[in-house]
Amino acid sequence: MKIGTLLPLTGSLAYLGPPAVAGAGLALDDINAGGGVVGKPAAISSVTDSGDSTDLTVSSSAAAKLKAAKVSVVLGAESSSVTLNVIDQITGSCTIEISPANTASSLSGYSSYYYRTAPPDSVQGSALGQLVVGDGHAKVAFLVFNDSYGTGLRDSTQKAIEAAGGSVVYGGTGKSQEFPPGQKTFSSEVTAALAAKPDAIVILAFDETKQIVPELVSQGWDLSKTYMSDGNTADYSKDFPAKTLLNGKGTIPGAQPTTALKARLNAWYLKNDKKALTDYSYAAESYDAITLAALAAEKGKGTDAGTIQANMAAVSGADGGTKCATYADCKKLLDAGSKIQYQGPSGIGPFNKNNDPSSAYIGIYKYDDKNVPVYQSSIQGDVK
Repeated sequence: MKIGTLLPLTGSLAYLGPPAVAGAGLALDDINAGGGVVGKPAAISSVTDSGDSTDLTVSSSAAAKLKAAKVSVVLGAESSSVTLNVIDQITGSCTIEISPANTASSLSGYSSYYYRTAPPDSVQGSALGQLVVGDGHAKVAFLVFNDSYGTGLRDSTQKAIEAAGGSVVYGGTGKSQEFPPGQKTFSSEVTAALAAKPDAIVILAFDETKQIVPELVSQGWDLSKTYMSDGNTADYSKDFPAKTLLNGKGTIPGAQPTTALKARLNAWYLKNDKKALTDYSYAAESYDAITLAALAAEKGKGTDAGTIQANMAAVSGADGGTKCATYADCKKLLDAGSKIQYQGPSGIGPFNKNNDPSSAYIGIYKYDDKNVPVYQSSIQGDVK
């Protein structure tokens, strides 16, 4: 079974690369320890860099390399905009693309060869909007980049805010107040947002956050009333002075990895990349993406993309089946002729007709005095 990776090794999302690499690598170790796929070891045979949405030539080149490598499955990309740039290249050649992190609603049902183990924006947007209003904020401003991920999540979050009785006073849908990806200065945007007198500000961006936050500080904004999403809810302990983001909040799709899983992921990364993991975002989703693809191949007794695609929904539990939590246990059930419902560490439900998870968890995080997001709780939502 030949697997390729299209993950951010450079660019504004590079911090998400290590947990995805560790999740995929650990999954392959467990798969091969459980008997391999159709009697042979599975491996990542092609590693490519997805980059980010500021330079899409990086991902276009990577997609060409993956196509030439004739892999059956591509893990990635993590950015929805990057996936939208390459999905036709990948799935158009009947290669499976399965993302551990894409959330853009426009990707739901895009191709029968495209899957994701992260929920679409509608789920995270609903959770984020409810979180903001639930904290007592009635008037909300968005600082959002003009990217399919940013605007899609903004639209879903705004819908939830307004449904809960709140209002958007800056950066809302149709206001043309987004900024371009990669922008470096934000004085005018922050000034305009604060002039609208919001109770809370939602930042939907990637690396641009490192310039937005200091500008908010310089203009006197209380960062405890700031909210982020999976694109920028990250460790800023080396970027900002202590307590800059204290009590600010963010959301990240996916169940919080258990202490045991974190230890295994970190041990794998230390062994293979000689570094410790500092972030675990989408590691569980990457683990499950690889495991589901391997189980689909095992069920169909073939490692080609067509066989895997034909069995992905079934092994996720779309047709019911006996629940199983590890590759080895699921393989035993398949060998016995049983239907299965794989239940991995990400906690997602079976794939629906759009190849989205039918349910998923959204984690709620709060920043500590070191500017590190600390897990608080999670909300399970259904994918409509």
